[in-house]
Amino acid sequence: MKKSLIALAVLAASGAAMAQSSVTLYGVADIWFGSTRSEVTVGGVTFKDPSQTVLQDGGVSNSRFGFKGSEDLGGGLKANFQLEQGFSIDTGKSDSAGFNRQAWVGFSGGFGEVQLGKAYNAFDDVSALAASTFDSDLAPINNVFVSTAFANAYSNTIKYATPNFGGFSGAVSMSLGENKDLPTTGPKHSADSIYSISGKYENGPLAVGIGYAKEKSEVAPAYDAKATRLAGSYDLGVAKLLGTYGRVTEGDARVTEYEIGADVPLSAAMTLSGGYARTKLTVPGAEGTLKSFGVAVAYSLSKRTTAYAGLNRTTGNGGVTDDTVALNVEGKATIYAIGVKHTF
Repeated sequence: MKKSLIALAVLAASGAAMAQSSVTLYGVADIWFGSTRSEVTVGGVTFKDPSQTVLQDGGVSNSRFGFKGSEDLGGGLKANFQLEQGFSIDTGKSDSAGFNRQAWVGFSGGFGEVQLGKAYNAFDDVSALAASTFDSDLAPINNVFVSTAFANAYSNTIKYATPNFGGFSGAVSMSLGENKDLPTTGPKHSADSIYSISGKYENGPLAVGIGYAKEKSEVAPAYDAKATRLAGSYDLGVAKLLGTYGRVTEGDARVTEYEIGADVPLSAAMTLSGGYARTKLTVPGAEGTLKSFGVAVAYSLSKRTTAYAGLNRTTGNGGVTDDTVALNVEGKATIYAIGVKHTF
């Protein structure tokens, strides 16, 4: 009798523990078919790449799979984790060994959330607030923006995100380089690091956010890279207006960039999205401009499957001058795509 009671107690405790924790397998499979072509003109001489018919991964979202879960620790406190691996569905190969996209563990509660490991930095929290063309390979922002390089998942990251206060939220992160140099001769170098902070407001039809990131180089402090991005959108019902402005500095190099666009719902299942982006780069003795236009339409076949089609046209021109050389460079690239995205 006692053994039976003990067994029932163990089963009950086990069931309670299982009810308080969960693990989810999830993923994205996204592939597109189409054509690409490009050409570059240097000093009046044109170099053309042949038009290629391609089948490529990740037209809208890079393919991936992952595990995420949480455990209720009581008192509103939870332990969380996420492990995410990217792969190319056109070849079946993983992007790299291990969980290359995300690998972190942390806690969440009334105070907000803490993530420790390889996690997306605070700057990334505002990067997609207003990207047109579904933030895809066809999106102008992803073809010409320099600040996109700062919106990433970094190793050795400590990130804190605040709770939502009536639409307001924020985040701060620090990513450690762990590459401190102790030379036997010469100056000693501390480790590199990346810091970022962001804040955003999302309530009703309005969403706006600002992010700042600094990549600190201890070897060459004069070339610390800094990026600022302001993004916002407003939903009018018949269309959602999108806008992004960014600045990047590194040493004497200066970059200014902007994108404008709109999402237009054509039906409950179909959305048309388009945008235009421009980036200007200036360094001593040289300058250049990149322009990109993209348009795409997406149709929801089901809750998890979306078909899409679109095009992108990107052009660039610039000049390099010094006392002896004056060189003009022009280039253009075109993408036509039709694809399908499935989430699980």
